[in-house]
Amino acid sequence: MRVIAKKILREFWEKHNDCEQQLKAWFQETSKAEWANPNEIKAEYPSVSIIGSDRVVFNIKGNTYRLIVKINFDYQMVWIRFIGTHAEYDKINAKTI
Repeated sequence: MRVIAKKILREFWEKHNDCEQQLKAWFQETSKAEWANPNEIKAEYPSVSIIGSDRVVFNIKGNTYRLIVKINFDYQMVWIRFIGTHAEYDKINAKTI
């Protein structure tokens, strides 16, 4: 998968350095992945939430942070749509962000 854009993750972990290693690991794992559908993600990450056919919410650092991505499986692209605390996540609409 091609992840767009690592800069968002980097800026976040510079403010919240307690999740730097988890975000770097997520980025590396996702960059190497070749997911064909949401079920393949769920098999690898059982705690993810699948929202619709193209949105996935990852729990980062024991669910302290939430990462929302939009995925195009045909083009193997992942767009980072949101990264924030669980409290910040509760204030947004994961389906439309």
